[in-house]
Amino acid sequence: MKNLYVGNLPHSTTEAQLRAVFEPHGAVEKVSIVTDRDTGRARGFAFVEMTDAGEAEKAIAALNGTELGGRALTINEAKPKADRPRSGGGQRFGGGGGGRDDYRGHARQPREPRW
Repeated sequence: MKNLYVGNLPHSTTEAQLRAVFEPHGAVEKVSIVTDRDTGRARGFAFVEMTDAGEAEKAIAALNGTELGGRALTINEAKPKADRPRSGGGQRFGGGGGGRDDYRGHARQPREPRW
């Protein structure tokens, strides 16, 4: 069993269309089009699970770069989530003091009222 990533999909692509593209190259176990959890709209990529790894490799070779709905498909072996680097840098800036304590170990004194 081999899981393939299919990118640059037209947002209107259906599971049946994707299955029809891959089935001439081998048995397709499952097709999962990834959708936005808020809007439910397709995000432009999908995963296709093929039962035979050899057929999956042939499908990658035959279909990578081919057009579907006017867009050139990007097809490669899907990598497990743990292996992919996280995007976005991970660190957020702005807001909050980030845990800094300007008093360096001394108890904070209540501020005087401003009136």
